[in-house]
Amino acid sequence: MTNNKWDIKLQRSSHLSWQPEKQADKQIAVLMSGGVDSSTTAYLLKQQGWDVFGVTMKVPLSTNVGKRTCCGTDAAFVCEQLAIPHYFVDVIEAFEEIIIEPFRQSYIRGETPNPCADCNSLLKFSLVWDLLREKFGITYLATGHYARIYKLGPEGTERGFRLGKAKDDAKDQSYFLYGISADKLANLVLPLGEFTKEQVRAIAADANLPVAEKSESMELCFAGEGDYRAVLNNAALNKPGDITDMQGNKIAEHKGIANYTLGQRRGVGFAGGKPLYVGRINAEKNTIALGTRDEVSCRTVTANRLNILIPEELVAGAQFSGKIRSYNESHPCKLSEISKDAMTAEFDLPQFAPCPGQRLVLYNSNGYIVAGGTIVTALGNKK
Repeated sequence: MTNNKWDIKLQRSSHLSWQPEKQADKQIAVLMSGGVDSSTTAYLLKQQGWDVFGVTMKVPLSTNVGKRTCCGTDAAFVCEQLAIPHYFVDVIEAFEEIIIEPFRQSYIRGETPNPCADCNSLLKFSLVWDLLREKFGITYLATGHYARIYKLGPEGTERGFRLGKAKDDAKDQSYFLYGISADKLANLVLPLGEFTKEQVRAIAADANLPVAEKSESMELCFAGEGDYRAVLNNAALNKPGDITDMQGNKIAEHKGIANYTLGQRRGVGFAGGKPLYVGRINAEKNTIALGTRDEVSCRTVTANRLNILIPEELVAGAQFSGKIRSYNESHPCKLSEISKDAMTAEFDLPQFAPCPGQRLVLYNSNGYIVAGGTIVTALGNKK
């Protein structure tokens, strides 16, 4: 992928231009959404003596519902208050092609995509970072993610860098970052990995940042503040079809497969007298299947499109802690198979409703990410 394929443009939004005073190893760009996390990141780095400027991605708004939440002016206001330059990067064309369209296609296949993970690996830490290197000579990039970068070995040695969990496990976002290239870890700065959300808000309040109490966005940035289903404008995705049990017997009718994800319980349109969850989505037959928690859980999960950060540890038989959803805890598992393009993990206990299209991320005993990939199959082995 190269920037030349898409019309990616850099636009200065403040009266300040980038005129660094420090050496290259103290110059850094901060990806800023206008929220409290990225704003506090910029503040902390400036306090630590970095030459800082902010960058906000302009992405397409694919619905007419609500307002744009990720590309507003809050980031520019914060940068003005901090007396640092601010730039917009117009990635609308690239975002539509490599994030939104694959998002739609995943739902057409009956999958549950993770566009935030794709955005990190394919845009933020690839196209945008490369553009900033080209335009500014910047080698260091920072974000407001809750995760940590670890440098291994004694001072002055180069034994590599590791991406690991945040100090606050409940807020940890390392799952979304697994797709970054290993060779970029040395230049990725994640200041918030050592803080809780409450501490970050307190820092922002002490600094009088105007976004200190700004609420977190819980929806996809390209869907505004609306429902992500508004992006799924393919007629086939909203065509009614059969709801079956896990044995294939029809029990009701659904409203279109776009309205369902694996593991969903509420709003499925059928009351079976016991908790039932979406356990299978068949896009070809336009059906969804409901089952008990046990029926929709399994131990064996396969993923492809791998990104491997610690290749020497990714060997068959190795023990890891695996995560199949961003908001789930990680659980013990064994790597049962590994090839160039795919890996299979067998969990000690059944995992609830692994979703094709989501991510399987493996952590070692130190909490470092060893590898991650896109879930393609989940086998019902509950023994």
